[in-house]
Amino acid sequence: MRHTPKFARQLLGASIALGLAAPASAAFIDDSKAVLDARNFYMNRDFRQDGAAQSKAEEWAQGFMLRFESGYSEGPIGFGVDAIGLLGIKLDSSPDRTGTGILKSDREAPRRAQDEYGEAGLTAKLRASNSTLKLGTLQPVLPALMRNDSRLLPQTFRGAWLSSNEVEGLSLDLGRIDRVNQRDSSDNQEMTVFNGGKRNIVLGSAKTSDEFLFAGGRYQWTPELASSYYYGGLDGIYQQHLVNLVHQLPLGEGQSFKSDIRFARSSDDGGSNIDNDAFGALFTYRLGGHGFTAGYQHLSGDTGFAYVAGADNALVNLVQINDFGNQDERSWQARYDYDFAGLGLPGLSLMTRYLSGDNVDRGTGLSEGKTWERNTDIAYVVQSGPLKNFGLRLRNATTRSNIGSDLDENRLILSYSLSLW
Repeated sequence: MRHTPKFARQLLGASIALGLAAPASAAFIDDSKAVLDARNFYMNRDFRQDGAAQSKAEEWAQGFMLRFESGYSEGPIGFGVDAIGLLGIKLDSSPDRTGTGILKSDREAPRRAQDEYGEAGLTAKLRASNSTLKLGTLQPVLPALMRNDSRLLPQTFRGAWLSSNEVEGLSLDLGRIDRVNQRDSSDNQEMTVFNGGKRNIVLGSAKTSDEFLFAGGRYQWTPELASSYYYGGLDGIYQQHLVNLVHQLPLGEGQSFKSDIRFARSSDDGGSNIDNDAFGALFTYRLGGHGFTAGYQHLSGDTGFAYVAGADNALVNLVQINDFGNQDERSWQARYDYDFAGLGLPGLSLMTRYLSGDNVDRGTGLSEGKTWERNTDIAYVVQSGPLKNFGLRLRNATTRSNIGSDLDENRLILSYSLSLW
């Protein structure tokens, strides 16, 4: 499916027309908003191990994301509509450098990146009291299902999602997903489980599923303490229970200590061998503009951690390249953040971290699997003037492993967000 640049204007016009077809309501129009996000993305990934089939993946592209959100019609049940238009344009690529994930490529060799690709999505929404039902294109960011937005265009899902905030401090979610549109695709597809690295997941006759169910909630016990429980299940492949506890301890002016504890239990759903317990903990001490974080993650069971392929996940050691979610893997991380606002440079930030994992089950007679990764992230967002909200981010990563690819990676991302109304 190919799209021309004018599809975004057509999509926005159709969305507004759908909204105006609802019962007349000033709030429907007055509370609506439209935002255009532009993202320029360059990515270079060098494969450093001997015998690599491809020496590097290197591409450059321009992306546009048009988001429209209406208000709600009047009455006990308010109706509204959201719309999203996504367009990616190739600036530089070649068949021997594809595979970055920022462009859609042909399925047959030679795998050339397409000149442009896009997606248009509509979401109907109903609101009653403090509960909202959405039907159509969705982008959940929940422990059980997290859309991925780490490339040119975000991943989207199709389904139904009911969220409720009827009780103060309590948020509840219930939903069903039947299709996914990956970040470098314009096609809705059935879902499967990610099985990279040494997860050692074995599927039965059904390799994909058209039903992902999720349910759960988060409760804010006090301003400092929150906990959550979520269930996620990919029909016929796996089911999962996730628990999270977050505590923020104030330590005086400009100081705090945050604890983030996570546990997930994954098991098969009749069509796989999935069996995994994942424990993770992050502890962050903040002093002024400084942030010091230590993390630990421990996996056990017959397989690695399970989640929907292409999405993000709830592991504490999910970083730029790896998530350290292989079978029996133990990993730790040390991280440092700095906000330069204290030096009179608001909008400038730095993050650097190092992670190391070991004890991965590589199979009978083989030594344990090991991986390490180093990340550095420098970002700046213009705070005022005609270029306000213009952002620049440079991301660098290096990873070495005896269970996967040795990589050196750089990403340069320029972004700008413009409110249309």
